[in-house]
Amino acid sequence: MTATDTLPLLHPGDLGYDEARAVWNAMVDRRPAAIARCRSTADVAAAVRYARQHELEIAVRCGGHNVAGLAVPEGGLMIDLTAMNAVQVDPTRRTARVEGGALLGELDRATQKYGLATTAGNVSHTGVGGLTLGGGMGWLARQFGLACDNVDSYELVTAEGNVVTASATENPELFWGLRGGGGNFGIVTSFEFRLHHIGTRALVADFTYPIADAFPVLRAWRDLNATAPRQATFTTVITADQVTVGFVWVGAPGNPDALLAAFRAFGNAATESVEELPYLTLQSRDDSVQGHHYRRYWKGHYFKTLPDKAIHALLRNPGVGASLQAYGGAIADVPDEDAAFSHRDTLFEFVTATRWEDPADDEQRIATVRAYAEALAEYADGAYLNTLNGDKITRAFPPAKLDRLVGLKTVWDQANVFHLNQNIKPAHSR
Repeated sequence: MTATDTLPLLHPGDLGYDEARAVWNAMVDRRPAAIARCRSTADVAAAVRYARQHELEIAVRCGGHNVAGLAVPEGGLMIDLTAMNAVQVDPTRRTARVEGGALLGELDRATQKYGLATTAGNVSHTGVGGLTLGGGMGWLARQFGLACDNVDSYELVTAEGNVVTASATENPELFWGLRGGGGNFGIVTSFEFRLHHIGTRALVADFTYPIADAFPVLRAWRDLNATAPRQATFTTVITADQVTVGFVWVGAPGNPDALLAAFRAFGNAATESVEELPYLTLQSRDDSVQGHHYRRYWKGHYFKTLPDKAIHALLRNPGVGASLQAYGGAIADVPDEDAAFSHRDTLFEFVTATRWEDPADDEQRIATVRAYAEALAEYADGAYLNTLNGDKITRAFPPAKLDRLVGLKTVWDQANVFHLNQNIKPAHSR
């Protein structure tokens, strides 16, 4: 390891370099010219200035879960926040100050000591930063809003290497853009979240049916979702031969027994699983224990409605993974103009994904996912920013919202220094 102006840098050949550039998708094999192992906001600011001085493309690494591998620049500077992972909880005020490199599991473990939590994603090794800046869907969103709806303030390093705060009262337009606008406006080095009492337990219910019997089940699941309590988030997983419908229930008041009875009325399931488990277990049960071993690809849609024809199309699954997760509740309570995040009237988020090991299978695997997503495109209306994968940014934002975001980008990053993201180009670059 060497240091430049006290900034710790890794270069090709240094011990730890290859581990630091590895991300969740094993298809990504880029080699940065240097990796800045930042431990403080001052380090991040120094890294931005260093990159600009040496004309290096900047990428920002937190959890490294973006499927396109946007955290890893070829020949540029990777600004690695993973050492900045502290979480400070104030149980009296019900707030948490979270550094920009923290993972969701670190946030959850710190807050669950007090029976508290805030909306976070479903995989504990996802980065808080990337998830939150794109919106942040999770099991608590129908009760308390998206992750970005629970942030009171952001500390951010700008494209000039300056440090600013964004909140409802300080740089309010930047605050608006950071709530769902992605990593376009700077590098967030800390978040202050509001927390909620949820206890420490959760319930997961799953009912599996052969795909030949699944059409009436999915219709009933869709219709029941319209009256579901906010503690419940409806889920569906579809494969080539079966469909699993269910829900995740977190928090009180309320009783999931009536909902369980309604699910059982769908018909005789091939298998039924109803499990009470710790919230921390819920938050880590979908983790990739293999780490960065698999090659991965995904596509996503938002569905504002789910007509019968869309259900038929979903059930023509070509053998890749597919899932639906319900929105609504507190997500839709937030007025659309209050934040950059869009499509709050979404009914369900759809994601189709596949993973494999052999590079010889790349073309076939990617083509299968694309074809399945394309078959459902006519029923889609927008997409989640964090699932965009080669899609146009217009899928995440309607025209008026995008115009406002372009204006904000032009103010805060006119040179588009931060472009290895779901990029919003400044006005002169459009």
